[in-house]
Amino acid sequence: MTATAPLAAATEPSGAALAATPDALGRRPSGASKAASRTSLFGVAPFLLYTGIFLLLPTVLVAIGAFFTRQGVFTTSGFERLLSPASITIFWTSTWLSVVTAVLGAVIGAVVAYALSTSPPNSLGRRVFTAFNSVLAQFGGVMLAFAFVATIGTNGMLTRFLQGAAGFQVDSGFLSSVPGLVAVYLYFQVPLMVIVFLPAADGIRREWRDATVMLGGSSLVYWFRVAGPLLAPSFLGSVLLLFANSFSAFATAAALISQQTIIVPMEIEAALRNENTAGLESYAQALALGMIVVVAIVMSLYALLQKRSARWLSR
Repeated sequence: MTATAPLAAATEPSGAALAATPDALGRRPSGASKAASRTSLFGVAPFLLYTGIFLLLPTVLVAIGAFFTRQGVFTTSGFERLLSPASITIFWTSTWLSVVTAVLGAVIGAVVAYALSTSPPNSLGRRVFTAFNSVLAQFGGVMLAFAFVATIGTNGMLTRFLQGAAGFQVDSGFLSSVPGLVAVYLYFQVPLMVIVFLPAADGIRREWRDATVMLGGSSLVYWFRVAGPLLAPSFLGSVLLLFANSFSAFATAAALISQQTIIVPMEIEAALRNENTAGLESYAQALALGMIVVVAIVMSLYALLQKRSARWLSR
């Protein structure tokens, strides 16, 4: 009794020590918590400032501008024109183009990403191919349009070769049509899918397939019962990301199609540059607000799916 009492007294923390250190539950003193909160807020302030200036402020200005003319007069003509059959057709064309390129790009890119995930992570071939896809995912606009025109345009290299060697004539209006835009958009949609889906493909462990085989399951059972459900959230989220990427694309289509407006970004440009009809500024703002709503919904669903897939693949 007398031997253990000094030991207990020596090992028992004093009141001052308890006040200066976290308690048994790991809570910090209130002063330290406030200091950490202020430090965290100071660190995230540049990001909040950047987001407010370049994302939130333009969105607010677009939402306000959709209800006012350039002279500051309240109007609903922009939304009335937005709900017209012509504008609805343009929105439908943009949606259809985005869905087709997103689905095709996701399927092709997922197959490539899974094949790439089977290679050693630090191999030279994988690193080169990943870097190549990273470059192609950002390759768009006028450069991509020129590349396709120079290849399969009216006087393109491949067009003239096929015409001289096999007598095959490429449709001169192919690149200025919606199917032509699908082919061009896939050039950057597939590499983007490879980059986005590769981490999810890497999260599939080889032990899961071995366990399925040991339990008597076939490859079909493995894909439909194990790998498929685990990869589905990431795949669907990537489809939504590709949809938003295609829905907001402008420069490539504008460089290929200059005499007509078949997608929403091109209609916004035409409304802003129109000098014959007055009061189209609110219509352009209404179109932009409609695009913001669509992209916001899509990206919210993408964030939810990514959160769900990360919970499973991180185990």
